[in-house]
Amino acid sequence: MAYKTEELLLNVGPQHPSTHGVFRVVLKLDGEIIKEATPVIGYLHRGTEKLAEDLQYTQIIPYTDRMDYLSAMTNNYTVVHTVETMMGLEIPERAEYLRVLAMELGRVASHLIAFGTFLMDMGATSPFMYAVREREMILNLLNELCGARITFNYMRVGGVKWDAPDGWIEKVKEFVPYMREKAKGYHNLVTGNEIFQSRVKGIGKFTKEEAIAYSLSGTNLRSTGLKWDLRKDEPYSIYDRFDFDVPVGENGDAFDRYMCRMLEVEECLKIIEQACEQFPSEGPIMAKVPKIIKAPVGEAFTRIEGARGEIGCYIYSDGKKEPYRLKFRRPSFYNLQIFKKLVEGQNISDMVAILASFDIVLGEVDG
Repeated sequence: MAYKTEELLLNVGPQHPSTHGVFRVVLKLDGEIIKEATPVIGYLHRGTEKLAEDLQYTQIIPYTDRMDYLSAMTNNYTVVHTVETMMGLEIPERAEYLRVLAMELGRVASHLIAFGTFLMDMGATSPFMYAVREREMILNLLNELCGARITFNYMRVGGVKWDAPDGWIEKVKEFVPYMREKAKGYHNLVTGNEIFQSRVKGIGKFTKEEAIAYSLSGTNLRSTGLKWDLRKDEPYSIYDRFDFDVPVGENGDAFDRYMCRMLEVEECLKIIEQACEQFPSEGPIMAKVPKIIKAPVGEAFTRIEGARGEIGCYIYSDGKKEPYRLKFRRPSFYNLQIFKKLVEGQNISDMVAILASFDIVLGEVDG
C-alpha cells in the first residue's frame, strides 16, 4: 500500500521553552524528519553596541549584564579589561582576586542552569530543581558582594565597585566542598542514566575541523577534543596563578558537550578554592583613575573565556569619554551558526536535544 506524505512547515518558538528564549526556528518537515531548518533571530535586540557610542565607559557596564544574563560578571570584565588595556592600567591584586572569584562563581551558576535546562528539555524536571537550589546559593554570595543577583554592574575600569564584606571569603570557602558533593549527586542521578545517554550520545556530532570553521568556542569547541581555553592559552587577569585542567571530549556530540560543562564545574571550584587561599588580607580595590575616563586615541581588542566561549570586545577611541565604536564578539551567536547543518535530516526530538546542548543565551545571540 502506497503512503502519501505532505510537507509541513512548523514554527518552533519564539516563545517555546525549549528554544531557551525568544529564538525561532522554521522547520520544513517530512513526518518527524527535518528537511530544512531556518533560524530566525532578532526578537531580543537591544542595540547595545550602538547605544554605547553615546555612553561613558562606566555607563556601558550595566548594558553588558543584559547580554549573557546567566553569567554577567564575565561580560562586565570584558569591557573594562579592554579599556584598561588601552589606558595601560595596573589593577590592584585584591581587585583581581575579587574579579576572578566573581567570574568563576558566575561560571558555575551558569553551568548549573545549562545542566538543569538540558535535562528539562529531555523530560526530566528534578535535576533542574536541584541545579536552581545550588545556583541560589551562588546568587546569594554575589548579592552580598555587589548588591544584585543577576545584573551585577560590579566591575569598574581600574578595579571593582565594592570590597568583599566581612566573612564573605569564608562563606565562599564553605560553598566549595558543598558544591563538589552535589556535583557527584548530579552524576549519580543523570550521567550514567541509560535513557539520558540514548537521547544525547551520537546526537549533533561535529568534528574539530568543523568547529573551527564555524568559529565555535568554549565547551562546544572543546567537546571535539581540542584543548583551547583562554584562561590557559592566553592568560588574562591572574589566571596564570591557578592550577586547573581544561576538560575535553572526544566525539563532539551532545553528550560530550554536557560532560565538558559538568567537568568544568569541578575545575572552577579548584580556581575558587585557590583564589580564596591566596586572597590578599588587605589592599586597595581600585587603581588611580580619573573621575571621567577617557581612553587614549586608538583601538584595542581583548578576549576572555566566558561560560559559553570566547567573549571579545573591540573599542575604537577618538580620545573622548565615549567610545567612537564598540563591538562585542558574543559566543552564543557564533556557536549557533552550525545549528542548521546539524539538525537537517534529524528527528524533531533530536533538534531539541541539539539546541539544548549548545547552551545559548539569547541576550548574546541578539545583542
